[in-house]
Amino acid sequence: MTDVPWTWGYGTNGFADHALPDALDVLQATGYGAVALTLGHPHLDPFASDWRAEATALAGDLRRRGLRVVVETGARYLLDPFVKHRPTLVDRDAERRMAFLRRAIEIAEILDADCVSLWSGVLPDDVTADAARVLLDARLAEIVGFAASHGVVLALEPEPGMLVETVADAVAVRARLGHPANLGLTVDLGHCVVVEPEGVVGALRAAGPLLRNVQADDMRSDAHEHLPFGEGELDLAAALATLGEIGYRGVVAVELPRHSHAAPALARHSLDALRAASLPATAAGTGALTSPKGGDAAGGGPSRAEPSSASGIPSAHPWTVAAVETVRRDAARAARLFAEAGRQVGRDPLDDVPYAPTVDDAARAALVVALAEEGTDPAVVTALYDRGDDAERRGVLRGINALADADLDPRWRDAGRALMLDALRTNDTRLVAVAMGAFAARHLDDHAWRHGVLKLAFLGIPFSVVHDLTGRADDELAAMAARFAEERRAAGRSVPDDLALVLPALSQP
Repeated sequence: MTDVPWTWGYGTNGFADHALPDALDVLQATGYGAVALTLGHPHLDPFASDWRAEATALAGDLRRRGLRVVVETGARYLLDPFVKHRPTLVDRDAERRMAFLRRAIEIAEILDADCVSLWSGVLPDDVTADAARVLLDARLAEIVGFAASHGVVLALEPEPGMLVETVADAVAVRARLGHPANLGLTVDLGHCVVVEPEGVVGALRAAGPLLRNVQADDMRSDAHEHLPFGEGELDLAAALATLGEIGYRGVVAVELPRHSHAAPALARHSLDALRAASLPATAAGTGALTSPKGGDAAGGGPSRAEPSSASGIPSAHPWTVAAVETVRRDAARAARLFAEAGRQVGRDPLDDVPYAPTVDDAARAALVVALAEEGTDPAVVTALYDRGDDAERRGVLRGINALADADLDPRWRDAGRALMLDALRTNDTRLVAVAMGAFAARHLDDHAWRHGVLKLAFLGIPFSVVHDLTGRADDELAAMAARFAEERRAAGRSVPDDLALVLPALSQP
């Protein structure tokens, strides 16, 4: 059996005559490690009243089986029993499609899926191409934001005959949306035979680090018809070698939606063909998995993913090491990794002191440091904060603190200030505590920093969380502390003992 860096999978739309558990039994027994789950009849109805319970049960089943999963949204008559695939993202009224995609994202979150794959749609008769692009961009922007709030990655698939037909079209859409971190690409190898000017090799190279999902099937250049391997014109060996070349590590799932009548036999035939064609890819993939900065991206040897001591981040959990190496290669993976960090490394505190960092804090902070070191646009980290839960926001702030003494791009310094100030405006004691760390000490102006110290006193947070308190405390802070103490006494309230650290006279009876 060849050792490839990706995972072989099979699409459930090619098992339409099997109940989902039976399909999974066949795939697992055949040797597949992943499933591409098409939502809808007959497998998982996204609009059923018990959809959440069904998804939760499926998530447990997939974990027990050790199967990865990607979520596919190409069910034919799910939204309209009379018209295949409609409505799409380029129809005038797309609300049913939008509701479906939102539900697919919720299901993907429960399943811990690699991504949700989606496409643009065929241009309808009553919409011009220019108008369709406007509709597509607006709707995708909304869906991308929804997905980010759930920690889910999307993969836009070019389809022959659709508005987004080629990899170049998909890359252009992503650029118009501002290169969102959680929007990547799906590439169907067979489609490349039909529509890609540079063929499958050129298409995969163009997708490069944006590639999130691969569908595998054969096809002839004159027809968009999914065929078993060997019945079309696809150079499968060249396609797999290129996946190895670009360092792809996701799912490669067979896509044969019109062949359910022979699903078990085709599952065996397809895996045999994939393994045979991957022999040249194995050697190509080995080198491609090595980070350009040195080290094995799979975490099997020395790796630059281990945070440096200069970062101030505790030594990394093995998952963190691999995750850091991943975002060094591809910043778009950060949103998903941020969301899953707590599940992967745990949430235990790293020290027995108030407001100590947790293991997942350290993991997320390491990701932020890696993004900064790779020169990533700080908007990526700002989005992680804006769309994150409290734990994810705390991880962003700890990462910014770890960069306090770094030679930062001015954009990162400005973004860091904005994030710390936002945290100080909240009443979340954990966020406020982290916001008064090393970055605030180095980069907040005197006015903001002093008010941050007083915010700690107001919320009852010990001043031990403040970085360089004695170095930055001044007469104005002492005066502010005195006024605060006087107001507390006048109101009959106790004065926090920690104020003595900035106003020593308070320590006198």
